[in-house]
Amino acid sequence: MSVTRDTSDQPRRGGRGGPSATSPSRGARLRGGVDAATLVGLAAATGVILVAIAAGGSLRAFLDPPSLIIVVGGTLAVTTASFSLGDVARAWRDAGAVLVQRTNDPRGVARQVLLLAEAARRAPETLRNVLPELRTDSFLHRSVTLVAEGLPPDDIERMLTGEVEAVGSSHIKSAGVLRRGSEVAPAMGLIGTLVGLVQMLGSLNDPSSIGPAMALALLTTFYGAVLGNVVLAPLAAKVERAAEEDALIKTLYTIGAVSIARQENPRRLEMLLNAVLPPGKRIQYFDRDSDRGFPRGA
Repeated sequence: MSVTRDTSDQPRRGGRGGPSATSPSRGARLRGGVDAATLVGLAAATGVILVAIAAGGSLRAFLDPPSLIIVVGGTLAVTTASFSLGDVARAWRDAGAVLVQRTNDPRGVARQVLLLAEAARRAPETLRNVLPELRTDSFLHRSVTLVAEGLPPDDIERMLTGEVEAVGSSHIKSAGVLRRGSEVAPAMGLIGTLVGLVQMLGSLNDPSSIGPAMALALLTTFYGAVLGNVVLAPLAAKVERAAEEDALIKTLYTIGAVSIARQENPRRLEMLLNAVLPPGKRIQYFDRDSDRGFPRGA
């Protein structure tokens, strides 16, 4: 059985108003690759800062290794002290993943779930046949496997819901690590400023040391503000949003798996899926005479 991609959100017309026979493994469309919005936003913010620096002086004047060590090293150390090495490493891994992740379109996922439900309703053995095609999505593969093995619907719901909550909790913790780093970075910048001021005041009798001490005092505040507000805070928000999108996709799969296991009518499953989908992502999979006046795919 070949895997095809759904290229339309329009409902399929079939005999007697139902959807046409299609491959039950199709429907979920992968969106993106590199996250252009995040990269463009970070690049634009950095570009604005660099242009402002270049317009008023030399870029080299804003490079100070001691200031970088205080801000970057201090932020990493304090953040790690607040969590653990594993939490910090996982947070950076999640932050990197959101820049290049490929996410499923919720509307396409809902259609795929309905296709699977219809296929299972016609021929229950279909679920086992499509399992090899679902290996690219581990959660969907596991959901269909549980149904194909005949586990009770309540057990399937409990297992899948627990996994959704566990993964979501991990992502929220990663966002918390990045959020904590965005709070610590400006504070480390302030600490560096105080260090620089103390050094400057302690060496007023040596004019040659006043300049480096003043640079340390000012640049640490600059580095802390940039690291906290331009880098870490946006990444934390992005990880939180990715966690919400991932939870939505997994919830759709969970609803579908439980409905299929209970052998419910796919039309009821459509209503359950639409109850979870955002208003702009709801689907109209089945043709209904009473719905002819409404836009399809809305």
